[in-house]
Amino acid sequence: MITYISDGFTFRDGAFHPAPEPYSENKKRTLKYRTMAGQVLLAHEVGHHGDDILHLKFDALTSPDNNYVSILSTLRAVGVSSFPLPWILSNCHNSLCSISGTQNADDHKFGALAAQKYGAIFLPPYLGVIHQYIRETVASPGKMVLGSDSHTRYGPLGTLGFGEGGGEIANHLMGHPYPLSFPKIIAVHLTGKLHPGVGPMDVALSLIKETYSKGLLKNAILEFHGEGLHNLTMDERFGIDVMTTEASALSSIWAVDHLTQRYLADRGRNESFQVLTPSPDAYYDALVELPLDQIRPMIALPPHPGNVYEISHLLAHGQDIFRKLDEQHVIPGFHFISKLEGTNIRIDQGLVTGCAGGSFENIRELRDILQTGIEKSSMRLQVSPASTQISAALMETGITRDLLELGVPLGQSICGGCFGVSDIPADHELSARHVTRNFPMREGAKKKRDKAVPQFSWIPEASLQPIKMVAS
Repeated sequence: MITYISDGFTFRDGAFHPAPEPYSENKKRTLKYRTMAGQVLLAHEVGHHGDDILHLKFDALTSPDNNYVSILSTLRAVGVSSFPLPWILSNCHNSLCSISGTQNADDHKFGALAAQKYGAIFLPPYLGVIHQYIRETVASPGKMVLGSDSHTRYGPLGTLGFGEGGGEIANHLMGHPYPLSFPKIIAVHLTGKLHPGVGPMDVALSLIKETYSKGLLKNAILEFHGEGLHNLTMDERFGIDVMTTEASALSSIWAVDHLTQRYLADRGRNESFQVLTPSPDAYYDALVELPLDQIRPMIALPPHPGNVYEISHLLAHGQDIFRKLDEQHVIPGFHFISKLEGTNIRIDQGLVTGCAGGSFENIRELRDILQTGIEKSSMRLQVSPASTQISAALMETGITRDLLELGVPLGQSICGGCFGVSDIPADHELSARHVTRNFPMREGAKKKRDKAVPQFSWIPEASLQPIKMVAS
């Protein structure tokens, strides 16, 4: 299905060809500057040092509220009086709200005052998830963004996004370039078209399944091309792209087209569009062939998004798969096998949220599935749009009303349940979530008497229908 070819490839006449000869490392590097990723890296190099270390300057920075306070404190301590480039302070994580009294609000006030004093951009709480805000207002072809969050990915808009720790953000705001060993650049060639009922998370999980455990994409920049790309909507591209973090990729970038331009134009940013394409003989370290028409509905079981199964396989072999998880003590004190009822799986909570799940198209698809008359159950379902733009579109199209009538509440635009600061399931409950990660103990599942709550990662349009929901 998905094929990884480790030999070098060149791009000529709109197609990928095996490199005609073994290239020296110097020639590979020279030709990698002809890739889209290489062109963007070269445009952001500060000087040319002639070694394998790039020294880069970014167009914008971004940090969420679970780490911008420490970055701001560092900058104040070293005497920084203003910020030399745009820095977006997002308040979507709200990570202290349940444990520290007013500290979360105090942090937000500190961030707002610092933004006013030093010149940062302050995104108030509940107005958007950090990555969706950058998609809508900052990212565009040829740009680079550095964020102190693991899922800093804006590839479908032609922007290279890098996720780093707060120290690198502070270092960059002090005027120092970002050092980077020249990375591998791997082409991902998309062909075909997704079948109905198959969504972007299914594509992402399939890619992770085939590559993560082998380390094939580790610290590489993925460059997406192919006729299949044009069969994906922008929401579908974003949904695949943000999950490349879980494949251990360093960053990603996609070929841009009329849909990219329309996305920017619809948000008043048409002037930021530019054509971005590889130059002839651009060199890629490897090639991934990804046929979209062969992707099936997928599900990731704990303890990592790489533990992936086709949903049909899980339903057919649930006893064996869940028994293995129990034997491995993936979640201490939790018995997966207890959630099986025949060939059905009892799900206690469903959550669709964040930079991976909270898109307009995902939520619309969820509404459509629920309106088909799926069997009622006691499963609690929570949906959180990723931005106020998406919330407004849901209201304008009547989807918000439909979901409310179906008994599905819409939450505020925060990351929230993605890592356990809201929508935390009860002890011994099974939560199926369209979010980026399903690590044990990540999403509110803290140890308590050697017990914990597992989460699955899944795509709602692929999974709600075949997994029958039954009462707890």
